[in-house]
Amino acid sequence: MRKPDLVNVIADEADISKEKATLALNAILDAITGAAKNGDAVSLVGFGTFEQRSRAARTGKNPQTGETIQIKASKTVAFKPGKALKDAVNA
Repeated sequence: MRKPDLVNVIADEADISKEKATLALNAILDAITGAAKNGDAVSLVGFGTFEQRSRAARTGKNPQTGETIQIKASKTVAFKPGKALKDAVNA
Protein backbone atom coordinates (compact mmCIF):
# COMPACT_ATOMS: atom_id res chain seq x y z
CA MET A 1 0.00 0.00 0.00
CA ARG A 2 1.34 3.40 -0.96
CA LYS A 3 0.61 6.80 0.57
CA PRO A 4 -2.25 7.69 -1.88
CA ASP A 5 -3.90 4.34 -1.11
CA LEU A 6 -3.62 5.03 2.62
CA VAL A 7 -5.12 8.51 2.12
CA ASN A 8 -8.09 6.92 0.32
CA VAL A 9 -8.65 4.45 3.18
CA ILE A 10 -8.47 7.24 5.78
CA ALA A 11 -10.90 9.39 3.79
CA ASP A 12 -13.37 6.52 3.43
CA GLU A 13 -13.13 5.26 7.03
CA ALA A 14 -13.30 8.73 8.63
CA ASP A 15 -15.84 10.05 6.10
CA ILE A 16 -13.70 13.09 5.29
CA SER A 17 -12.34 14.54 2.06
CA LYS A 18 -9.12 13.25 0.54
CA GLU A 19 -7.56 16.67 1.11
CA LYS A 20 -8.30 16.52 4.84
CA ALA A 21 -7.13 12.91 4.99
CA THR A 22 -3.86 13.96 3.33
CA LEU A 23 -3.41 16.77 5.86
CA ALA A 24 -4.09 14.37 8.75
CA LEU A 25 -1.67 11.74 7.45
CA ASN A 26 1.04 14.34 6.83
CA ALA A 27 0.56 15.71 10.37
CA ILE A 28 0.97 12.22 11.83
CA LEU A 29 4.08 11.51 9.77
CA ASP A 30 5.58 14.91 10.67
CA ALA A 31 4.93 14.27 14.38
CA ILE A 32 6.58 10.84 14.24
CA THR A 33 9.52 12.25 12.28
CA GLY A 34 9.99 15.13 14.73
CA ALA A 35 9.85 12.85 17.75
CA ALA A 36 12.34 10.40 16.24
CA LYS A 37 14.66 13.27 15.31
CA ASN A 38 14.59 14.46 18.94
CA GLY A 39 15.28 10.96 20.24
CA ASP A 40 11.76 10.46 21.61
CA ALA A 41 9.87 7.22 21.06
CA VAL A 42 6.36 7.25 19.59
CA SER A 43 4.23 4.46 21.02
CA LEU A 44 0.89 3.62 19.42
CA VAL A 45 -0.66 1.07 21.77
CA GLY A 46 -1.58 -2.10 19.92
CA PHE A 47 0.22 -0.98 16.75
CA GLY A 48 3.85 -0.49 17.71
CA THR A 49 6.65 1.85 18.68
CA PHE A 50 8.93 4.02 16.54
CA GLU A 51 12.24 4.88 18.17
CA GLN A 52 15.67 6.24 17.33
CA ARG A 53 18.55 3.78 17.55
CA SER A 54 22.29 4.29 17.21
CA ARG A 55 24.58 2.22 15.04
CA ALA A 56 28.21 2.00 16.11
CA ALA A 57 31.08 2.64 13.73
CA ARG A 58 32.22 -0.55 12.07
CA THR A 59 34.46 -2.02 9.43
CA GLY A 60 32.93 -3.13 6.14
CA LYS A 61 33.99 -4.17 2.66
CA ASN A 62 33.46 -2.44 -0.66
CA PRO A 63 31.54 -5.11 -2.62
CA GLN A 64 33.08 -4.05 -5.95
CA THR A 65 36.72 -4.04 -4.91
CA GLY A 66 36.77 -6.07 -1.70
CA GLU A 67 38.64 -3.16 -0.07
CA THR A 68 38.13 -2.71 3.69
CA ILE A 69 36.36 0.55 4.57
CA GLN A 70 35.32 2.29 7.77
CA ILE A 71 31.59 2.90 8.13
CA LYS A 72 30.78 5.88 10.35
CA ALA A 73 28.45 5.70 13.34
CA SER A 74 24.90 6.73 12.49
CA LYS A 75 21.38 6.97 13.82
CA THR A 76 18.38 5.16 12.41
CA VAL A 77 14.69 4.72 13.17
CA ALA A 78 13.41 1.34 14.25
CA PHE A 79 9.85 0.05 14.46
CA LYS A 80 8.85 -2.57 16.99
CA PRO A 81 5.38 -3.97 16.27
CA GLY A 82 2.85 -4.24 19.09
CA LYS A 83 1.04 -7.39 20.15
CA ALA A 84 -2.20 -6.58 18.31
CA LEU A 85 -0.33 -6.02 15.03
CA LYS A 86 1.69 -9.20 15.48
CA ASP A 87 -1.47 -11.17 16.21
CA ALA A 88 -3.25 -9.71 13.16
CA VAL A 89 -0.36 -10.61 10.86
CA ASN A 90 -0.07 -14.13 12.28
CA ALA A 91 -3.82 -14.86 12.26
